[in-house]
Amino acid sequence: MRLGCCFGGATLHTLKLVALPSSSCPPPSRFVLTSIAPLLRSPRAALRFSPVARALSSAPAVQPAAPSSSKDATKTNSDGQLAKPQWNALIDFKWIRDNKDAVATNIRNRNSNADLELVLELYAKMLDLQKEVERLRKERNAVANKMKGKLEPSERQKLIEEGKNLKEGLVTLEEDLLKLTEELQQEAQCIPNMTHPDVPIGDEDCSTIRTTVGSPREFSFPIKDHLQLGKELDLFDFDAGGKVSGSKFYYLKNEAVMLEMALTNWTVFEVIKRGFTPLTTPEIVRSSVVEKCGFQPRGENTQVYSIESSDQCLIGTAEIPVGGIHMDSILADSQLPLKYVAFSHCFRTEAGAAGAAAKGLYRVHQFSKVEMFVLCRPEESDSYHEELIRIEEELFSSLGLHFKILDMATADLGAPAYRKFDVEAWMPGLGRYGEISSASNCTDYQSRRLGIRYRPSEAPPSTTPKKGKGNVPTQFVHTLNATACAIPRMIVCILENYQQEDGSVVIPDPLRPFMGGLERITPKSQ
Repeated sequence: MRLGCCFGGATLHTLKLVALPSSSCPPPSRFVLTSIAPLLRSPRAALRFSPVARALSSAPAVQPAAPSSSKDATKTNSDGQLAKPQWNALIDFKWIRDNKDAVATNIRNRNSNADLELVLELYAKMLDLQKEVERLRKERNAVANKMKGKLEPSERQKLIEEGKNLKEGLVTLEEDLLKLTEELQQEAQCIPNMTHPDVPIGDEDCSTIRTTVGSPREFSFPIKDHLQLGKELDLFDFDAGGKVSGSKFYYLKNEAVMLEMALTNWTVFEVIKRGFTPLTTPEIVRSSVVEKCGFQPRGENTQVYSIESSDQCLIGTAEIPVGGIHMDSILADSQLPLKYVAFSHCFRTEAGAAGAAAKGLYRVHQFSKVEMFVLCRPEESDSYHEELIRIEEELFSSLGLHFKILDMATADLGAPAYRKFDVEAWMPGLGRYGEISSASNCTDYQSRRLGIRYRPSEAPPSTTPKKGKGNVPTQFVHTLNATACAIPRMIVCILENYQQEDGSVVIPDPLRPFMGGLERITPKSQ
């Protein structure tokens, strides 16, 4: 689907739907929110600290992320189209080789298509080729040293020829090594993060309930779904959205606009009070940043819109631009943890989504969302994961929702997630629970690809600073992400759970100050 036109001589870039498949403490007194301007813009310990968790903590396999290593070189292919930028992330292939049984089990439990045997085969070939390259380099250096002394012309000429042959052979081997390394990187990028030992093994239906909050409301009148309520209350228009933009696009109207802004402002305000720094983010990012956050490109069921003839994409979640904000940097130990709450619009293709479960506002191509993101020390990520899910529980409880929190099974984890909790709320009009949030601990899977490290104030007991340097070795931070409020699905919950027999909808108490004191949405005839 493309759009191309000109206004006043300025040509708009064309947009094309492309496949990037889906496969992460400042004092609150710093922000005094007397009135918040409207914003715009929703979803392991045994091996945890081992090199594999760190190594694999990047969907792609990668070499140490020095600031220069993650810079992307954009190239053009023979058709004149932009080729995929090349970048490297650190993966400890030796650890994978030495612990291949554990890695293989993890791949199998997560239903991943990663080819571990091929990765190990390519790694072995790379080691052999590296040894051969080093051998030729030593021979070339030896020849160069011989030529420094006084030599007969014939002997010098012989060494010149030998050096030339060694140089040519070395160039060929180095090219082979580069190609082999790139192939190894591509294959290793398919290996998912390791998994928390407490995560249930199996498909989604094997997920376990951690907590259930509240109980379903009992109605004494026929229940309406949010689509019927929205039509009767004149809150949104899917027909006009479809004509203008296509299916799964919509207009919010009247009190629904106020409700979106209220949910956004209230959520940001509440999360800031818990020590998070507010952000608004770019909503177009480089494709490489999407990949480094764990979204694998060029899959059949992509969730990402890509901009044609560029290396950029529309974001599907603020996790991506927030994850990139400290890309290629070394943070001071004193800076951690970094806790952000980000507002953005999100864009998703929702490839493969269909049926009654996807109707209305529940599954759309564009929506507003408030996202939490944390960067912390490795030993603290489990506790921050608990903090994030606790914040979600507090937010949703204060809105009076009935919901359950699930510990998601291995097959339902995305490649970056070490562990993921989902929140599913009761939606009476739809007659089922629907996902409204998730919270994931990605350990160092993303940070190894994004090149985000920190320097501990003290060296761990098992390490020793390099001689003469005096610096403690850097470590990769752990990243976590959690949805504070996915606006459309929250609107679904509020409309369906707070509907009244007279056709009105009561506004939850916490949102009323952000809606000018409005207490309920009533039919226009009233």
